[in-house]
Order: sequence, then C-alpha cells, then structure tokens
Amino acid sequence: MNIDDTPVLDNHLHLDPVNGRNVAAAEEFAAQGGTHLLVLNKPSWHLVETATDEAIFREVFDLTVEAADDASDVLDGRTWPVLGVHPALISKLVDDGYTPPEARDIMQTGLDVAAEYVAEGRALGIKSGRPHYDVDDAVWEASNEVLCHGFERAADVGCAIQLHTEGGEDFETVAEWAEERGLDRTQVVKHYSGGRLQGPVKSVLADKDELEVAVETDEPFLMETDYIDDPDRPGAVLGPKTVPRRVRWLLENGHEDAVRTAHVETPKAVYGIDTEATLEQ
Repeated sequence: MNIDDTPVLDNHLHLDPVNGRNVAAAEEFAAQGGTHLLVLNKPSWHLVETATDEAIFREVFDLTVEAADDASDVLDGRTWPVLGVHPALISKLVDDGYTPPEARDIMQTGLDVAAEYVAEGRALGIKSGRPHYDVDDAVWEASNEVLCHGFERAADVGCAIQLHTEGGEDFETVAEWAEERGLDRTQVVKHYSGGRLQGPVKSVLADKDELEVAVETDEPFLMETDYIDDPDRPGAVLGPKTVPRRVRWLLENGHEDAVRTAHVETPKAVYGIDTEATLEQ
C-alpha cells in the first residue's frame, strides 16, 4: 500500500484568507498526497477584530467557509469547515473590561451561531474548549460553562465538537459532561492530543513519537498539524506537508491498519464523513 491508495485527512488546520497563505497551504498539502482537510476558523482577532457580538462571529465564520470552499478546489478530496470560539477569547474580553459571566455569554452566542451553520449544512462541526493556561477561578468556571454549552449545541444539531484545552491524558470528566448533555463521547475530539487519551477521541499531533504511541494503543484516532497559517510563524505548529509525510512514514513501517483507522474509519465514526467516497468524486 502507498499513499496514493488512501485518503489523507488533516483533522485540524487553519487557513487565513486575510493575512496568511490560505489556498497555497492547501496546495502544499495536496502536493504531498493530502486529500481532505478540516479547516478551523482562526480566533476572531486574527481575522477581523475581537468578537463581541453575533455579527463579528458571522464575519469570521463566513471567511472560513469561503476559505474551505476554495481549498476544496485544489484537493482530490474535499474540505469541511469546523466553526466555533477559541477559548482564549474569554481572556481577551476580560482584559477589555467584560466580567467573566459577560464574556461567557458572548462566547455562548458564538457557539449558537456556529451550530446554526452546522444545521444549515455550511459547517461539519463545532469548536470549543477552555484555556490551556492558568486563569483565575471565575474565568475557569465561566470557561467550563462555555464548554458545556458547546456540548449542548452539538447535541442539538447532531454534530461532533473539537476541543482546545489544557494538556494531559485524563479527560474522562469532560467526556462525562458531554454525555450528560446528550452528546456521545465518540463525537468529542480533543485536538492537539498525545498518543494516549482517556475520555474523548484523540486528534494526535503528527509527531512520530506520539503517533507510535497511538498505533500501539490500537484505539480510534485522528491526525492533525494545527497549522496556524501565520506569516510571522511559518510552519507553526506543524506545516501542511506534515500529515501526508507521516502517513507515508506509517505505511513504510507497515502500519496500514492504523492509517485506515485515522483517515477512513475514525472520520466516519466521529463526523459521519466518507473520505473514500469523496475521494472518488
């Protein structure tokens, strides 16, 4: 088996149609054998301005949907937008004078809008989370309320949710919160995950060491770069070539089953997408 025989999905990549390389990054991904992308909106302040109302969220989401549509044109497969609210928005808002509950309400509004795009078929899933850095108790409480609101909205519209959170391996409690709100844990994805994770589905950063762990655990997983499309940080977090290169490496080392898990079976189970059928179209 070689890379031409399989779909290759980057589960978490950003395209910046305002300041970044945008479609050129997708072309670089495709040139290495990449076929499918999940395109996450960048934080609002990287594209337009700090989101404080529904209109700003819509502007950010529309830019991302358009970028994803344009990227589809250069792939043998296709892209899907995943829309939501970066958890660091709460700190931006609090720094600007909003209380944590006021910031929470703004962020929940953004998730409501994202769920609307999913319901209309304009996006595949929702993004939420909580800060990956130290915050005070009030901000942490408000952030967890935002996170749980994301679970509720994902359950309402029947979609998966990607989480941006602190590091670690034990997120069983977070998965339980999702289930309490009607969302199966198999539709909760922890982005920027290591090879081991308890609770949600892991989206493993395409690092060889972590991928080896993921293969050894023989559990569902996805692969990602978290490419941020920032001209000041080219290649960060990982460049768009990385997932296809890691797929090639996995195949060279005899891990065909793991490649199928990450690029066919887990995407279908989590998001309901068929990467093989969309590759044939």
